[in-house]
Amino acid sequence: MRRSLWPALGRIPLYLFGLTMLVPFYWMLTAAFKPVPELTRNPPSFVPDDPTLDAFYDPGYTPEQRGEQVVAGLFQRFADVPGGFGRFMFNSLFVATTITVLSLLLASLAAYALTKIDLPGKRVIFVVIVASMMVPWQVSLIPNYLIVRNLGWLNSYEGYIVPALAKAFVVFFLVQYMRSIPDDLVHAARVDGAGEWRIWWRVVMPLMRPALAAMAIFVVLAEWNNFLWPLIIVQSDSMANLPVALSRLNASNAYNPQHFAVIMAASLLTSLPTVIVFLIFQKHFTRGIALSGIKG
Repeated sequence: MRRSLWPALGRIPLYLFGLTMLVPFYWMLTAAFKPVPELTRNPPSFVPDDPTLDAFYDPGYTPEQRGEQVVAGLFQRFADVPGGFGRFMFNSLFVATTITVLSLLLASLAAYALTKIDLPGKRVIFVVIVASMMVPWQVSLIPNYLIVRNLGWLNSYEGYIVPALAKAFVVFFLVQYMRSIPDDLVHAARVDGAGEWRIWWRVVMPLMRPALAAMAIFVVLAEWNNFLWPLIIVQSDSMANLPVALSRLNASNAYNPQHFAVIMAASLLTSLPTVIVFLIFQKHFTRGIALSGIKG
C-alpha cells in the first residue's frame, strides 16, 4: 500500500504545475464568451453567467455607436483589411504550412545525403550545420533583412517563407533518426535500379514519418508564433500574421477593459490550430522523439 501511495504523492507537484498552465487558458476561453458588463465585474466570475458570441460578432453594434456596453466584435474590426481578421488567419496558415512542408522536405534531403550517400566532406558539412545551431538567430536578423530588402521581398510571402526554410535543428534531428534506417534497404534499392531521388521518396521517406511528424510540430509552433521577423518585413496590415495582428489589436485597446473579450477571442482563435495540430500528431511526436533518442 505504501509503495503505491508514494508515486501518487510524487505526482501532485506535477498536477499543480499543470494547473498553473491550464488556468490562463481557461480564463482566456471563458473571457471570450463573457458580455461586457460581466467582463468588467469585480470580483470576476470564473464561469460565464450569460455566455455570448458578441466578442466575435456583435449584431447590435453599429459604427456610430459609442456606448460602453456594446463594442465591435472581432470579425467587425480591421475594416480596412480585405477579409478582416480572416486575412490574418489565412496568412498564418499559408506561411506556417508552406514553411513546414518545404523545410521538412529540404531537411530530409540533406539528412539523406549526409547519411546514405558517399558524399566527400559530409562530416565537415554536418559539423558546420551543428555549429550554426550555436549562433543566436538575432545575429542573422539584420543580414537577412538586407538580403530580403535587396531582393524586393519586403511585405511579401517570399520574405516570410524563403529565409525560414533552412532549419539546422531539423537536419540534425533527421540525421540522427535516418542513421537508424538500415543501409541494406538503400543498397537493395540501388541494386534494383532505383535512383537516389526514388530511394529517398519511396524507401526512406515512409520510414521517416514519426520523425517528420515530431519535427512538424516544432516547426509549425515556431512559425505560427513567429512575431519579430514578420513585424520587421511587413509594411501593410493585409500581410500581417496573427501574432502581429494580436499585438496591434492589444496596443490599440490596452487601456480599455471593454475590449478585453475581443482580445481574448482573438487569442482563442490563434491558439486553436496549434492545439489541433498537436492532438493530431501526438502519437507520432512521442514515437519520433523516443526512437531518435534510442537509436540515434
